[in-house]
Amino acid sequence: MTQPMRLDSGGDIVRDKPLGISFDGRELEGFEGDTVASILVANSVRVCARSIYAGRPRGLMSSGPEEANVFVQVVSGAGEPMVRATEIEAYDGLVVESLASKGKLPELPDTSRYDKRFIHVETLIVGGGRSGQAVAAEAARAGDRVLIVHDRPTLARGEGGEALAGVEGLTILTRTTATGLHEHGYVVAVERRTDHLALPPATWSRQRLWNIRARQIVLATGAHERPIAFAGSDVPGVMLAASALDYVTRFGVKPGKRAVVFGCHDGAIDAARALAEAGVEIARVVDARQETTTDRVVVGTETAADGTLSAAIIRGPDGSMETVACDLLAVSGGWNPALQLYTHTGGRTRWSDEAAAFVPAAGPEQVRVVGRATGEFAAGLRPRALFCVEGHDSSPAEIFLDLQRDATLADLRRAVAAGMRSVEHVKRYTTISTAADQGRSSSVLTVGVLCQELGVPMTDGVTTTYRPPYTPISFALLAGRDYGQLADPERISSIHDWHVARGAVFEDVGQWKRPWYFPAFEAELLHDAVARECAAVRTSVGVMDASTLGKIELQGGDCGEFLDRVYTNLMSSLAVGKVRYGVMCGVDGMVLDDGTVARLTDDRWILTTTTGNAAKILDWLEEWLQTEWPELDVRCTSVTEHWATVAVVGPRSRQVVATVAPDLDVSQEAFGFMEWRDAMIGDCPARVMRISFSGELAYEVNVDAWHGQALWEAIYQAGQPYGITPYGTETMHVLRAEKGFPIVGQDTDGTVSPQDLGMGWIVSKKKPDFIGKRSYARSEAAREGRKQLVGLMPLDGSSRLVEGAQLVEAGVDLTRVPVPMVGHVTSAYDSVALGTPFALALLADGAGRHGEELQAVDKLTGIRVRVTSPVPHDPEGVRRDGD
Repeated sequence: MTQPMRLDSGGDIVRDKPLGISFDGRELEGFEGDTVASILVANSVRVCARSIYAGRPRGLMSSGPEEANVFVQVVSGAGEPMVRATEIEAYDGLVVESLASKGKLPELPDTSRYDKRFIHVETLIVGGGRSGQAVAAEAARAGDRVLIVHDRPTLARGEGGEALAGVEGLTILTRTTATGLHEHGYVVAVERRTDHLALPPATWSRQRLWNIRARQIVLATGAHERPIAFAGSDVPGVMLAASALDYVTRFGVKPGKRAVVFGCHDGAIDAARALAEAGVEIARVVDARQETTTDRVVVGTETAADGTLSAAIIRGPDGSMETVACDLLAVSGGWNPALQLYTHTGGRTRWSDEAAAFVPAAGPEQVRVVGRATGEFAAGLRPRALFCVEGHDSSPAEIFLDLQRDATLADLRRAVAAGMRSVEHVKRYTTISTAADQGRSSSVLTVGVLCQELGVPMTDGVTTTYRPPYTPISFALLAGRDYGQLADPERISSIHDWHVARGAVFEDVGQWKRPWYFPAFEAELLHDAVARECAAVRTSVGVMDASTLGKIELQGGDCGEFLDRVYTNLMSSLAVGKVRYGVMCGVDGMVLDDGTVARLTDDRWILTTTTGNAAKILDWLEEWLQTEWPELDVRCTSVTEHWATVAVVGPRSRQVVATVAPDLDVSQEAFGFMEWRDAMIGDCPARVMRISFSGELAYEVNVDAWHGQALWEAIYQAGQPYGITPYGTETMHVLRAEKGFPIVGQDTDGTVSPQDLGMGWIVSKKKPDFIGKRSYARSEAAREGRKQLVGLMPLDGSSRLVEGAQLVEAGVDLTRVPVPMVGHVTSAYDSVALGTPFALALLADGAGRHGEELQAVDKLTGIRVRVTSPVPHDPEGVRRDGD
């Protein structure tokens, strides 16, 4: 096996399980336990990417989540457009391509499964190192439910792992990254379940989104090593010192053969010693702390023909310059506590000279920081804060502060020259810290350089704002299984199976699947089916599933008073056994919804809403009850799913209802319009209402939803002698439009009042107040030019109008723009009953323009129409009570 930089022993890799990956078409070898990055190091691949703007060669600068240079596109498996090479666990057959800091979305759909889970614990530990494990053990032994989330495949070994031995009540999630900490102990975490597998089990989800609620959150998130900026610090071969050592200890690979180690704390010296023990020749250790008298700082680099590091340029205490040949420059400017999560909910940081880092200050009460994230590492390091080094001949344009954004010291100085003093302003001026790494390697570095440029102490500096997510989350994971058919809850009535068996074509209304029309045979199209269904309802009898109408039951002694306040008309006078149509308006006096109200007993009422507005109206009622009128004795309960409702409509509906409910007197004298009666249909109790949304004699039969299909089948059987015809929502729309019944949301648009609909009669002049009443006193409510509901008929008697078509005056030249418009078509249908197409429209001053001619314009083609009453069919209402 050819891995020139692989050590003969050491690391956590499984050497008896070799694997191969493809990187930019080059076949590379590795072992189980490797990452893409460690395989690149093992195979001596030094130029791994190009910078996004300058196109400079870039190599690995770290071994963990602070990597800013090498992002790859995963081509194999489920694919991924942009991932750090340091965070991809290698598997045999993995194919990746290098990126210039931006990926591309795959062309094929992502067929992977994504899951969501919810969990409640007393203590959440973020980080599985020594400190995190110790706190977890303590909390679990105290009786807490404890969850540890750790971003690596296993918890840290040799760092107190024995503390968890025998501990119960503990859940550990590895390969899991906490990406956001929110209010009230809410944490979002991403678990990568199969991305490390060549052949993931078909039943496993690829990733899982954890929604965690915790009483106490302990952040044991550790620290990220900080680079030092100098000319050429971005070339391949310059790497963070601790990461260089990590490649040796975790993966058994040497990141270089001959190294210069440059740092400003004891940890850099320790890293040099460990690298030497692994067989890396240490050419020079450059300690930049003030008390040393040896080599001081690295001020630049030299490169080979391929752009990779060939030497480090070192400036001594006396200003002398020395060039030291090397292929690895291990740099450490100190450590930054990983406090991104800590700041998500308002935690603040402060500069510590002792730690040479920003450490936690005041933060959320339930969040605790432990371990290296507190800055405790400083005790053994004796760090000095060093951010940027300039040589006498260094160009600021060659000193990179943000490797992902190609942002340099020259860019920062331009920001300062432009008057920028806040790091947040500099961030936006230069784009530093705005890339995918969110400034892990550049944010504190930039703060230090900015303070240096402004001549202010670091204690005056603040870090930029960190926002969730800590690492990117895919939209696929956020959606989980809620896509395609599951993108929105799908609601069906208890009669749905019958509709499916009958071949109904469905449409989505809100979240409901409602029959749109019922083809009588396979080739029957919408137009013909609707014409047939309309004819059946107007001449004999039709049946419709109306179960989806919103139904809200009200209970309490003040229901009548409450309904008087929310409806425009009087409801409290309604007698038990009666039904009344009502309109709700918003506080602006515009129509919000309409429906019926039935009084069941002295203190029980039931109201209906449009299908799509049920949840909105329930929320509306609850808002007023809870925030404005809490003194009212009223309780609201949604009972939409409780009742199955079957509408029996047409001149023969009385005979059908009489057949299924033989004990119910359905005569006009005994059962009048807008009344309801209890009845028995077979052994099932039912509530029957005389309500019509078509202008025909009609009954709405309500039973417990469990018996909905049995009711439907009984009615369908009873109607066979009369040719009973099931019909859908399209026919319902035609029938209601022929009678001028508006659909809220279709014939209204939030700017339409009851008066605009020709329904001034429904606005009570007796009630002292109701929602929207004061708005009617505004001059706007009565001004000339308001759009009002009208009917339209094509002059040629055959042209089908188009919903949304604009209305213009008859003689207007359509070629001279802008064309003045006076209204628009809201509903348009062909009508069997009228023998012509027709439409409803909102027209300026429409109530006074009946008989006038206009043009209905769609795609610059005008159809001549006549303005009519919005009730073109049976305007006297003689058909409502049947024969």
